[in-house]
Amino acid sequence: MIETHAHIYSDDYVEDRDQMLERAWAAGIKQIWMPNCDHTTIEPMMALADQYPDQCLPMIGLHPCYVKEDFENELSIIENWLEKRKFIAIGEIGMDLFWDKTFVKQQEEAFLYQCKLARKHNLWIDIHSRNAFAETVALIEKFADPALTGIFHCFTGTLEEAQKTIELGFKIGVGGVATFKNGGLDKVLPFIDLEHVVLETDSPYLAPVPYRGKRNEVAYIDLVAQRVGDLKAISKEEVISVTSQTALAMIAA
Repeated sequence: MIETHAHIYSDDYVEDRDQMLERAWAAGIKQIWMPNCDHTTIEPMMALADQYPDQCLPMIGLHPCYVKEDFENELSIIENWLEKRKFIAIGEIGMDLFWDKTFVKQQEEAFLYQCKLARKHNLWIDIHSRNAFAETVALIEKFADPALTGIFHCFTGTLEEAQKTIELGFKIGVGGVATFKNGGLDKVLPFIDLEHVVLETDSPYLAPVPYRGKRNEVAYIDLVAQRVGDLKAISKEEVISVTSQTALAMIAA
């Protein structure tokens, strides 16, 4: 399995990170893709990338919830890292209108600038879009580069929004929300082709049932794969095979 989105550098794992990763490898995880948040998370993320160069693959970006008045300084730091290290994607980036709308304009500017960085470095983007699907899509359409692609991480939208995501050339990141009773993905996943889906946990957040409300971890992606299989009436093994191929194709391009 390919875990396409996990914050394994988080302090939530400070006491048992090695054991958590051992459980991930034992569960069949071949790669863990690590999204960045801001300048404070780069060093711990890169330490894991150095420790597990073939398994823990870093992204670089400014998370919308970390966009403040000084966002241009943050973007400058990201650009400097892009010049000296290899990353698989620009992320996580996007729009978040759930927690705080103080810096909406700055979020928009940061997103568009990071889309430019993605194209400059021939990378895809990992999108965080919370309460902001339409706004994020509008920015992608404003950017107007058909070569821009990526993942809408932690997708929780409608079937119509899933179809729009696919139309834009993006993949749908499915995690623990798929296991939630009222998560809504039971009305989406049966009606889209599996080739448009990748798996994630967003660890340490959004743990799947039966761990909902507790700390999430990468090994729980097995539960996500099983739920996707149940919703599509196919085997977990087929889900793992197809989603892994899709993910690996993204970083091979």
